[in-house]
Amino acid sequence: MRIGDLAAQTGVSVRSLRYYEEQGLLVSTRSQSGQRRYTDNEIARVRFIQRLYAAGLSSRTIAELLPCVDSPTAQNADAAWEQLHEERDRITQRIDELARARDALDKLIDINREHRARLGRHTDIPSAASISR
Repeated sequence: MRIGDLAAQTGVSVRSLRYYEEQGLLVSTRSQSGQRRYTDNEIARVRFIQRLYAAGLSSRTIAELLPCVDSPTAQNADAAWEQLHEERDRITQRIDELARARDALDKLIDINREHRARLGRHTDIPSAASISR
């Protein structure tokens, strides 16, 4: 099938499919006229790649995981398991960092509201609504 057909069947843009190929995640053959050709097996592969991207993995990490799919061995499965756990730990760490940032922002919002309330009692400062008019 041609690249447009693969894009239509997977819901992935042609541009993304070309990127997958550049990153070594997807392989095509070329017709005599130079058009990319894919097998029906590539539909499942593209969907799998999309699931890995949705899990927050980079193309580099996905490339490291694909040997588990392409050459299923106990060693490749163990390496993929370890890589997936490392990625999960990385994401968990990022979530924790974002939660701390959100908590710090909540404190700044509270300080701002308290400050604004004090200003409202001492001066006649226009509200944000009246400024935007």
